[in-house]
Amino acid sequence: MRHLFTLKNLKPAAFVLLLLSSTAVKAQEKITLEKAVQYALDRNLQIKQSQFTEALATEDYKQAKNNLLPSLSANGQGSYNFGRSVNQASYAYSNQTFYYVNGQAQASLTLFQGGQLHNQIVANKLTLDADKNNTAKIKNDLVLNVITTYLSVLNNQDLVTAAKQQIAIAQLTADRADKSLKVGNSTLADVSQAKAQVSTAELNITTAQNQLDLAVLTLKQYMEMDPTTAIEIDRPDISKITDVKSAYDANYVIGTALKINPDIKLAESQQSIYLQQIKVAKGNYYPTISLFGGIGSNYSSISQNVIGGQSITQQIGVVQGTNTPVFTTITSPIIATSYPFASQFGDHYNGSVGLNLQIPIFNRFQSRTTVRKAKLSYQNAELATQLAKNTLTKTISQAVLDVQAADKKYQSALQTYQANKDAYNVTQQRYNVGLVNSLDYNTSLTNLNKSQFDMIAARYELIFRSKVIDYYLGNPITL
Repeated sequence: MRHLFTLKNLKPAAFVLLLLSSTAVKAQEKITLEKAVQYALDRNLQIKQSQFTEALATEDYKQAKNNLLPSLSANGQGSYNFGRSVNQASYAYSNQTFYYVNGQAQASLTLFQGGQLHNQIVANKLTLDADKNNTAKIKNDLVLNVITTYLSVLNNQDLVTAAKQQIAIAQLTADRADKSLKVGNSTLADVSQAKAQVSTAELNITTAQNQLDLAVLTLKQYMEMDPTTAIEIDRPDISKITDVKSAYDANYVIGTALKINPDIKLAESQQSIYLQQIKVAKGNYYPTISLFGGIGSNYSSISQNVIGGQSITQQIGVVQGTNTPVFTTITSPIIATSYPFASQFGDHYNGSVGLNLQIPIFNRFQSRTTVRKAKLSYQNAELATQLAKNTLTKTISQAVLDVQAADKKYQSALQTYQANKDAYNVTQQRYNVGLVNSLDYNTSLTNLNKSQFDMIAARYELIFRSKVIDYYLGNPITL
């Protein structure tokens, strides 16, 4: 009867190990180049900071446009008055206790300010564009760093694989030397040399593994990923990448990069900002003309509402000598018994409208200093732009030479590896039949190991150098 494998057959320790192993496998995420780039772009903190700066610049740009709108404000005041104070409703002093309420609204619209409002709108729009270019620069630099690190991971993985193969060969050689010593076909020196080869191979694999771990850690950092997260790097078949271009026209690459490179766009944007700031600063020389208007009203608890008048006869004196009384007719106001709040506010309504002219005459040369500083900042930005262009030109010229040199280096390393591989195969056959001593064999193996490592490194260097040119040309970078 067939024995069925179930969880009941497992010992507790084995069950735990199986469970942990299963969990680890499920938790391991496979990372392609495209996914690594996308993770980095989505999670990078520098990009998030730059995007916040963009958002702030957007608000500044909106506010600059809103500054063209009129301003409107309103205020109210209420007070309890006692002692000798002015009744604001009648502008007369009173010794009474009373309540007073006042309300006003004002509006203002700037008609002319030396073009500052419009120039500031343009300046803020240029600042927003510069911040967007800065975000694009951070993204492009990040993408290049991710791809470089991804290639470094693949390179070190290949080096680890090659080192494991070499240690297997070295171990096999050491076993043969030990067996040959026992039958008298080799010396103790041959065995020692073979063991030294094993130690060298072990050192190589340790070095390669350390470099691989460091490259993986750097890639995780670019992806803002927990260093303890288990990931699997998707390995495209680098050997099938046969369309790696190495011949480029430096002038064409430079001309294209100067038009699209984020570093240049950022420098040119900042230069435009400072040029616009000169116009903003010059606006301080001109007068400011604004239209204003306002309305208001008030209420006082001791205000009287005159609703009419009545004629009364009143003695104003006597005739001298005869003492005959002299009378005159005057009009006496008729006061309402109450003066409601709403009625007072309507009766006391007042308004105004007019133009305000403010002419700058002398402000201790502040306007002149502001203009001069704006011009100096613009000249400095011009130099920064030219410096960025010069740096880009030199970098691309070097990159074109580097990719050409990398191609020659790879072709040479490939030929050297093939030659050493053929030499090692012949030497191994002769060594197996005793026609070659262990020193010559180990030398051949060492040469093969070194040439294989050099060939792998040269292949990845060629791919990387070619991708750098694609980066400057604005081409999508894929493997």
